[in-house]
Amino acid sequence: MKIRRVASATIASGALLALAACGSDGGNESQAPAPQAPATSAPGNPADNTASADGVTTASDVYGPGCSEVPTSGEGSVGGMVDDPVATAASNNPLLTKLVAAVKATNLVDTLNSQQAITVFAPADPAFDALGAKFDELAGKPTELAPILQYHVVGKRYDRDGLEQAGTVDSLNTAGGPLRIEGSGENMTVNGAKVLCGNIPTKNATVFVIDKVLMPGTNQ
Repeated sequence: MKIRRVASATIASGALLALAACGSDGGNESQAPAPQAPATSAPGNPADNTASADGVTTASDVYGPGCSEVPTSGEGSVGGMVDDPVATAASNNPLLTKLVAAVKATNLVDTLNSQQAITVFAPADPAFDALGAKFDELAGKPTELAPILQYHVVGKRYDRDGLEQAGTVDSLNTAGGPLRIEGSGENMTVNGAKVLCGNIPTKNATVFVIDKVLMPGTNQ
């Protein structure tokens, strides 16, 4: 937030040549670090979530059918990810190894970690597996991979309710077209990709683990 191991997801999550350029963008409101997750919080239970103006969530807000596959303890757990910036949080989660590899291949770890308030749609490992040999090919072509990763990052922090209210959001890869948010609750989709585990808190991002890799220009 296996999903095959989700979380913080983070994305490569998120990973973007343009992230650095928009790091000081006025659209990125400065956010306080996500609150410390309660020790008793358990992922996998839909939250009684109320929309947060700043998009910051806690472990009790995590929801989705895939959250049960998130580790329940350690740095890769929901509680363990909350204090780390998004790229670091994702690297500690065994469900997001392919995303982390993509972020490292494009040298975007520091760029993602330095952002103040973002939303990351993080494809779970099976989503990258579905690309087959294409993923390995892209991993060797950072200039082609980076815009794809950038399309998974929004330069503003949203929680689930905020995304539902927005309807569409712009990624850092604006040329790829807006991201379409449909459904609600545990049936939310992003450009047709299902949210497996959402509202995952990290220090500087809210993460939504999804079941597909989003491709720029294919808003459907």
